[in-house]
Amino acid sequence: MTLNKQSGNMYPWVSGTKNPIRGKCPHDCSYCYVKTSRVKHLYQGEPYLVESFFKTGLGSGKTIFIGSCFDIFADKIYQKNPSWVGSILKHCKKYSDNIYLFQSKNTHLLYWYDLPKNSIVGTTAETNRSTSKISKADDPIVRLDWLHQIVWLKRMISIEPILDFDLDEFLSMLRYASPHFVSIGADSKGHHLPEPPPEKVRELIQELERFTTVKVKPNLKRLM
Repeated sequence: MTLNKQSGNMYPWVSGTKNPIRGKCPHDCSYCYVKTSRVKHLYQGEPYLVESFFKTGLGSGKTIFIGSCFDIFADKIYQKNPSWVGSILKHCKKYSDNIYLFQSKNTHLLYWYDLPKNSIVGTTAETNRSTSKISKADDPIVRLDWLHQIVWLKRMISIEPILDFDLDEFLSMLRYASPHFVSIGADSKGHHLPEPPPEKVRELIQELERFTTVKVKPNLKRLM
């Protein structure tokens, strides 16, 4: 299982990705890019552990996004196969010279797991409003509340795909989570989501820059 190099709309600061769990992600987000990608056939059916992940090295000096196509911290994975994530983390720790990104919409499990000490923990916050109509994951306010509590690791927030929001409330939620940086991007696959107008996007970025670093992804240009 070789390292998948970052490409397309992936984070430019990531060296590559690894997906040690495949099958259908329990969160089933309506906008998930994997559903229309060339690897969509790998993310259908019951989740399964990719054994080849443990048979190859992870190298050194890289920033590796673990679980870019599947939220490995989803409750369903922990409940049915509690040893899977532990074994994945153990393998990552063998290659301690790397930085690992663990991004999840189930941040309460990120809080409880013993992650590698040089990890970046992240979550998605598309809006301050409920996302129950487009995802089976916790609402963003719950995700950010738990992220705020992981004070011993570097924290990031992905606002992608950015949905329409209430500026003051959204900023309050984001500030509370105390992210080291925020990445902002838009829907790239035409899912007809409720999106904010350009002036709101610009104001959000301006206010975020008062307390954190903002990384704007190329696909946000469509809304700017």
